[in-house]
Amino acid sequence: MKFRRRTGDEPEINLIPFIDVLLVVLIFLMMSTTYSRFTELDIALPTATAEAVKDRPAEIVVVVAADGRYVLDGKPVDGRSVELIAAAMSNAALQRQNPMVVISADASASHQSVINVMDAARRVGLSKLVFAAQKSSP
Repeated sequence: MKFRRRTGDEPEINLIPFIDVLLVVLIFLMMSTTYSRFTELDIALPTATAEAVKDRPAEIVVVVAADGRYVLDGKPVDGRSVELIAAAMSNAALQRQNPMVVISADASASHQSVINVMDAARRVGLSKLVFAAQKSSP
């Protein structure tokens, strides 16, 4: 028996299909990746530098706490629904001529809590709304 050695016919790995698959996977990952830095924006809310109003019209002051509680003219509102806030505003508006609603919300209060106050004022028919802000420090 004579065994011949094969010269020149060594097995080789074809890398072209492997590179094609990796390129497709890379494009898929680039297109489906979400960037979390755009979903969480660090914003600084503005401060007011205007002078305080000297003669104030009839006001209904609504304080919105950070945890979602409401205080209307120094009296806490039982519950957090729009209907209860509207009922309390309606009672307060009966005692005043053409009142203005002053919303004094905590900086960390939820946006929905403030929208509830605005919706309650709309339901009662109070169209004058003002947001309280603190004076900026120099």
